[in-house]
Amino acid sequence: MPDTAYLILENGLLFEGQSFGMRGEVTGEIVFTTGMTGYLETLTDPSYYGQIILQTFPLIGNYGVIPSDFENSSIAAKGYIVKHPCSHPSNFRSEGDLDAFLKKRGIVGLSGIDTRALTKTIRENGVMNGKIMTTPPTEADQAEARSHFIPNAVAAVSSRSPKTTNAKTGNGCHRRRIALMDFGAKHGIAYALAARGCEIWTFPHDTPAETIMQAEPDGVMLSNGPGDPADPVNKGIIETVEILQKSGLPIFGICLGHQFLALANGYPTRKLKFGHRGANQPVKELSTGRVYITSQNHGYEVIAEDSSFVNVNDGTCEGLDYGNSFSVQFHPEARGGPLDTAFLFDRFMERITDKR
Repeated sequence: MPDTAYLILENGLLFEGQSFGMRGEVTGEIVFTTGMTGYLETLTDPSYYGQIILQTFPLIGNYGVIPSDFENSSIAAKGYIVKHPCSHPSNFRSEGDLDAFLKKRGIVGLSGIDTRALTKTIRENGVMNGKIMTTPPTEADQAEARSHFIPNAVAAVSSRSPKTTNAKTGNGCHRRRIALMDFGAKHGIAYALAARGCEIWTFPHDTPAETIMQAEPDGVMLSNGPGDPADPVNKGIIETVEILQKSGLPIFGICLGHQFLALANGYPTRKLKFGHRGANQPVKELSTGRVYITSQNHGYEVIAEDSSFVNVNDGTCEGLDYGNSFSVQFHPEARGGPLDTAFLFDRFMERITDKR
């Protein structure tokens, strides 16, 4: 029988379940995601750095562990909460079960709690911190959860050094060179660029604009990533983005990259009550009136009245267009999600061509 485990929220609410994955203690910000599939992409998404992921879909792990679906080689999340983990996955690509995978990666998990009640608590009260543990929680544990914060999130998940990925077209010639600023980039972004024949130069988050421009890129990709975009530690990144945009290089920003580009253009950001995380977020493109189903993972929004895309559910900004550059809050690469908006990578290629 699994060991008993507990979750104590910063407001004192207590949940009792079973230990899942590595047995131990972990404190983090609890966020829920509504995806029915894509749990591997979720677990390996660097944007979850420092957070405890709550899956709202009750059965997780039914197709096992498939390394080729990972968005990163490591797990940035602090913990994982599911209702029913599947111990006997069935898939010809599977290389193991989720419980063993979490144990191997040192990720503390919790199963068997009322995930619907926990999700409703977060929806009603907003995201909050919590602590998973295997001993009955005390007031000190609640205080620890309440005081928890996530420092230097982008620096924790960004590349340590530049690297180049060669993606050749059918005739053996590189069509475009893209500078990918890595704030915690998902592999799916690089795959989408490579599929369009791009040579990808990946740069760490703190790379100066001058260094990036010395590589003579045709365009700049601003990746997804974790944390508060307006955190003072990100000031240097925003200044770099501003310089790159003024240089005339076409820029495409996704998720955190969208927020950094917005901040560089004077738009403010703020924290959402419980964020958008899942593969079923409807987004409308205002210029066409078309609605797309998108994959999202973010806890902050850009405040703007001239959005190019808006969220159909709550009207929040989902995109901005600056002419030569543009950005979206959702994930058009959408691995583990819908592919409705993959055309935005083609739009990026078109703007690069127009610039030439």
